[in-house]
Amino acid sequence: MSSVKFFRYGIWQYWRILWSFSYTPYIGLIIWTLPLLIFSSDTQSLMAHDEGLYAWRARKMIDSENWINPWSAPHHKTPGPYWLIAICYQLFGVSEVSTRLPSMVAGMGSILLLYAIANIILNKKVAVLAGAILSLEFLWLQYSRLGTPDVPTIFLFLLAILALLASELNHRRRDFWGFIFGFSLALGFLLRSFMIFLPIIAILPYLLVENRRHDHLSNPMIYIGFVVGLIPSVAWLWLNWQQYGKDSLLELVNFAVRLGSKERGNNGILFYLWNVPIKAFPWSLFSLLGLYISILRPISRYQLILVGVPLTLLLEISIFATRLPHYSLFLYPFIALLASVGLSFVVEIFIAHIAAESGQEKTKFMEKIVEKINKLPFSNFISNLPRNISYSFGILGIILFLASQVILIWGATSTHKYAVLTLILGICWCKIPLIWLNRLRLKNKQLAANYWLANFLITGWLTLAIAGSTGLLGDYNHDIKVFVQRSEIATVLQNHIVHQVDVGGKNSVLINFYTPLHGEELTDISQLLPNHYAWIPKKQVANLSSNYKTLGKVNKYALIQYQTENM
Repeated sequence: MSSVKFFRYGIWQYWRILWSFSYTPYIGLIIWTLPLLIFSSDTQSLMAHDEGLYAWRARKMIDSENWINPWSAPHHKTPGPYWLIAICYQLFGVSEVSTRLPSMVAGMGSILLLYAIANIILNKKVAVLAGAILSLEFLWLQYSRLGTPDVPTIFLFLLAILALLASELNHRRRDFWGFIFGFSLALGFLLRSFMIFLPIIAILPYLLVENRRHDHLSNPMIYIGFVVGLIPSVAWLWLNWQQYGKDSLLELVNFAVRLGSKERGNNGILFYLWNVPIKAFPWSLFSLLGLYISILRPISRYQLILVGVPLTLLLEISIFATRLPHYSLFLYPFIALLASVGLSFVVEIFIAHIAAESGQEKTKFMEKIVEKINKLPFSNFISNLPRNISYSFGILGIILFLASQVILIWGATSTHKYAVLTLILGICWCKIPLIWLNRLRLKNKQLAANYWLANFLITGWLTLAIAGSTGLLGDYNHDIKVFVQRSEIATVLQNHIVHQVDVGGKNSVLINFYTPLHGEELTDISQLLPNHYAWIPKKQVANLSSNYKTLGKVNKYALIQYQTENM
């Protein structure tokens, strides 16, 4: 067996194994997602700025033994993410993996929750596909491997949605699920402070418009759960109030107001309309199709969840003045859900094409598909979607393949890892039109359609798995991590107090995190005492006298020691 055939056989068998878990989809999704979360290069380093900030603040709580407010002024964020990371530090030690563990667990949990939600409002096959797609959305996977509160907050939101649906299906446990709904949303305040009100507002249309059917608003356990979920946040605020008075609450409010009133990076109100489709490609393409189908043929009872929630969220984050890519993460589970609807519809058309072209008699399934297509606008275009999509991705695959060759031949060595990813995408997407052209050679039309679908999923899986293994996901500041691991530098950092002299900039949070024994923040180099160590801006090294020994330089910083003249 040739290496190409063996590779293709191995990937296809892996897909069949996953699909065989149709009766235990949770296990299948875990097997599918876990490698994407854990595949890493030898070196892991934190991302500046946000991840480094959360990691440093959690470490400061551990070092100071103050879990309420180890800072000298009222803090502008609730401490939930710091507590999660600090707990992991105490259990597993201070490391990048410990920093990211809460998000990794929440990312896996969110995929399982999305499956459960989709299984209720749609069906099992679409639900499995939705979970698989969510794990393959680049921005989602990236933040599932970062020590930030975004993914844990979305986990709580998805848990709240599932609790609503579960309470409708099991009326005898209505009080329990109502409590979980309120508790989850309120606990989100501890993780993301006032940002949790965005998903709360997004779910309100479903609660209000459909209330005559589900009657959730009359369930007292929802409100009790919400109050209980607020207890940790209220307790933290009360303890801060004892120290800082009303400023502890005002700082939270002022921070939210500042974010809501200041635009960053000239990201206008249309920012997410182009940024999200690019970051979520190709799944955003299929989600638009799924949205189109869902609007024209709405599902009963749950339309305000499937369509209403993501559209409301999109409107909210677009109006919010500070528009950053990761603020759109709330949309990504719904992009995966709608993409699964769109892809499932294309697969149905694919199967109908094969059946019609092979001369098979029309079945009820085929008649149903034809009837569904004919009722939609642009029915001629939609009926040819499998062909159009196949050829489009084939052309894109050729472009990516050629681009990878250009990068490998003429690009710098540092860009070669990007070329490998481009090469994989190019080769795999070139196969999509070949599957379409050879569809009639496969005896089983369902197998042919599944093979076509699997090519999209496996392409994404391979690309992201290699991105993790090469450090593109997880090793964001390689130079700083390698520098602090050098034996002579590590010895100083582990055994001596290190001060900081006018150290600023985006990567300063990483200098803080990778310095275990912190000294004082000095304003001038003259304040450094003999035999003491300090981080200083690299540009100041040229102005140092002979009494200062430079131990090393990295990024915009230098580690120095002030020596006495007789040393």
